[in-house]
Amino acid sequence: MRVLLTGGAGFIGRHVLAELMRRGHDVRVMDSLRNDVHRDGQAWSPPRGAAFLTGDVRDAQVLGTALAGIDAVVHLAAKVGLGVDIGDMPDYASSNDAGTAVLLAAMARTGVSRLTLASSMVVYGEGFGLCPEHGSVRPAPRLEASLATGNFEPPCPHCGRPLGTTLVVEDTPFDPRNAYATSKVAQEFYASNWARVTGGAVAMMRYHNVYGPGMPRDTPYAGVAAIFTSALRNGQAPKVFEDGRQRRDFVHVRDVAAATVAACERQTSGVTAFNVGSGTPRTVGEMAEALARALDGPAPVVTGQYRLGDVRHITADSSRLRTELGWQPVVDFNEGMAELAHLGEEGAAPSPLRAAMATR
Repeated sequence: MRVLLTGGAGFIGRHVLAELMRRGHDVRVMDSLRNDVHRDGQAWSPPRGAAFLTGDVRDAQVLGTALAGIDAVVHLAAKVGLGVDIGDMPDYASSNDAGTAVLLAAMARTGVSRLTLASSMVVYGEGFGLCPEHGSVRPAPRLEASLATGNFEPPCPHCGRPLGTTLVVEDTPFDPRNAYATSKVAQEFYASNWARVTGGAVAMMRYHNVYGPGMPRDTPYAGVAAIFTSALRNGQAPKVFEDGRQRRDFVHVRDVAAATVAACERQTSGVTAFNVGSGTPRTVGEMAEALARALDGPAPVVTGQYRLGDVRHITADSSRLRTELGWQPVVDFNEGMAELAHLGEEGAAPSPLRAAMATR
């Protein structure tokens, strides 16, 4: 296929680019190389065999050129980050939501009918928990008074009892908790609107805690790993917030790339959301321990510190991805953490992986 990959110069984007090319697709990359992502004037050029256009998806004129002759679009271009600064809301809305709307309008004009969209686990917020009395419920907000006493589990909104954990499935209602999450929800709705009107196909890839070579520190996925490795390289124990038992689904970026390309190839009709996770929940404390072992560093220290807006547990049920697309993760958690631990200080990977890595 002839594929347009937006955001292809970024962290996940470069891995997706490598996977597309490995599978023999003709790839055109479009990336704005925005300064807040590609810091310090970092230059980037695509590997041999991939075309490259510098441009913003909000620029309809550039999109006209980018979409010429294209069969499918993989849309990764976005403003990422934690999305907690209210002052950043206009940029999230413009870069992510208006940008996606402009892209979809251009696809409609040029007759490109297949889209693979990078969404995120953050659309779910806290997801759901299990109450012994009330069953599956949306957790009530965690209160600072409870957190300050070490009571970190989100309570049942009806009886206040601590909730058990459960995997989120794709029909879990949205509960975005910040500007980035809200922008991802809006992208999904725009894509669904486009598909309904044009008859196009959409695969919405809800990435969970993506980690691996090239991972930036300010990612909403697994940036804590970069913080832990930085401390360990300086001979310091990684500091783990709360009690370290926060549950996540850490999935390696090469597995994410394989899932994304599989969706691009196989989602030919309808609108389907896919959780992209390893299927094996881990705690933040387990991540810190794996990195400490890999670097032969000091054991993690559980600090009891907390951030009021943090999500306690969010883990994926990725069975739809496995069943419908035949995808399976292949990177072992401990091996992936060891690889991450031994990357260079800035996240650059040693050859032969270097060509596939960057920040997004």
